[in-house]
Amino acid sequence: MNSASSEPASETSTTRVDYTGAVYGSLLAASVVVGAGTLGSFPKLELILLLLCTAVVFWAAHVFSRLFGARMVHHLSWGEIGRAGAEERPIVGAAVPPACAVAISPLFGLGPQGTAWLALVVALVGQVGYGTLAASRAGASRGLMLLAGVINLLLGSIIVLLKVAIQH
Repeated sequence: MNSASSEPASETSTTRVDYTGAVYGSLLAASVVVGAGTLGSFPKLELILLLLCTAVVFWAAHVFSRLFGARMVHHLSWGEIGRAGAEERPIVGAAVPPACAVAISPLFGLGPQGTAWLALVVALVGQVGYGTLAASRAGASRGLMLLAGVINLLLGSIIVLLKVAIQH
């Protein structure tokens, strides 16, 4: 491989960021928090592990489907496997802020429900932020960026409404 052919690939890998996994991972994290929070009292460490482990399982499922869904016709290389893993990494990354919110919730004196709400808000802020950032990085107009944020906020609101409905 000559330097001319490898240069665009490195440029692409540093400038091309796909926020789809982060949006998806944030919505997934919000769903995990809602599911755990509706069951009543729970240890904070359990919720942190549930958030992170669920994200890792979904990350692995996405990597598997990406690799085997479209590439069954040829032999997979370790490089392809590594690239697929890296490209789907935002799914796991999106679970980290809500998990951190759970970890620091004792500093605010929050009980299980307060902790769940804090983690849910953090996940939804991430979802709206990643969706808006994705639209911005794609070159969308301000109107489309606003629309992306509103749609993500609506999707997150559905999760919040489910939490409220399940608890009552």
